[in-house]
Amino acid sequence: MQSPGMDYLNSRLMFGMVPGLESTRKLCNALGNPERSFKTIHIVGTNGKGSTSYYLAGILQAHGFKTGLFTSPHLVSLRERIRVNDIPISGADLDRLLLQVKAAAEQLQVEPTFFEVLTLVSFLYYAEQGVDVVSMEAGMGGRLDSTAVACGNIVVLTSIGLEHTEVLGPTESAILKEKMAVVEADHRRNKTFVVGGLSEELLAEARAYAGELGAECIVPAIRTDIKLPNLGRHYIENASLSLAAAESFVHSAGRVFDDSLALKTLETRSWAGRMQQLTDKNGVVRYILDGAHNSHAVRRLVETLAEYYPGTKFHCVFGALKDKDVGEMLKLMAPFVSHWHITKTPYPRFRELDDLRSELSNLGLKVASEGVLSRKFLDQVAEIASADNENIPVLVTGSLYMIGETVQFLKDDFDGLAFFRGLDPSTNEHR
Repeated sequence: MQSPGMDYLNSRLMFGMVPGLESTRKLCNALGNPERSFKTIHIVGTNGKGSTSYYLAGILQAHGFKTGLFTSPHLVSLRERIRVNDIPISGADLDRLLLQVKAAAEQLQVEPTFFEVLTLVSFLYYAEQGVDVVSMEAGMGGRLDSTAVACGNIVVLTSIGLEHTEVLGPTESAILKEKMAVVEADHRRNKTFVVGGLSEELLAEARAYAGELGAECIVPAIRTDIKLPNLGRHYIENASLSLAAAESFVHSAGRVFDDSLALKTLETRSWAGRMQQLTDKNGVVRYILDGAHNSHAVRRLVETLAEYYPGTKFHCVFGALKDKDVGEMLKLMAPFVSHWHITKTPYPRFRELDDLRSELSNLGLKVASEGVLSRKFLDQVAEIASADNENIPVLVTGSLYMIGETVQFLKDDFDGLAFFRGLDPSTNEHR
């Protein structure tokens, strides 16, 4: 049976996404402005926000700061989204604070969205926990994203691409300004932007915009001395941004930044489900999990496979949502796959197996096996792959929903997923 707090949160889904800060501000006032009790570093951008936020939180924690982390979506449980020093909020605290937000909303007669409610719960929790700083990933956008109410002096911008254009603007330039304007929620000076992943043209615009706000604009070089558990140049880029943001924050707090400590921290900081290698007790990589769910992300995936596994062809467990360009995704992946194992989860937005089979057939590709995603199905694929070549891991990709289910099935067998032990699955309708 679901808790009363979760019932309330799920009742918010009908309101969808509503850009604007009015409801969040009113509720913050009613709840005693918990967002003012800690410092905030905002992470905005089209791709790379989650890993950047996660790497940043780890570096700050290693420097002795009590650190909050706010991310979305979750893989297994909603509790993942709100953490303090890497420990997820407890189920009891989550439920209690959801009901606190509900009471305030009913008193004010406002109808906050799902994301606004979770943002407010995070503010209350970080205030209660007495955190020093929160690494806060924005949801959609910046200026009108509910996270903007927690006014931070440092903003990390990871990348810009065309997404949610109906809300953020029709061009990359408009989206850039919308995301950077997360700092306009307050007008204090001494702002710092840490910027990466932009074309020269957009970079010039970012610098000009920072200048208008009287803000510093740091464009860090991509470091060559970073070692990460997550494979891929894009994670090195994100970690480079995290290092620069952490250094800026540590200096602003009057402390000394320890670069070697930060690098050592990153060596063990694995952002789950994104180019993540799962290694067994004998040190053999058995699975690669990657939540690539569109053609842009698949391009990064295949670039990474070409670099780290040159000439290798994988047994691939693949599933995707109905609204994704599956034909393009499969075409990009085809040179790297020897056997296709198609799957789906019970989630209603998933593509049917017939549909996936037909997409593969259109490209002249065959299905090696198929079935609903389960532990049994994963074991069967692993067995087939091992008989073929026991040194090549199974690649699982196509959807973050699917990665979440896979993590749930495998978490007790791989230490790389130990964080998820003890977390009960939450509905994932609201990614």
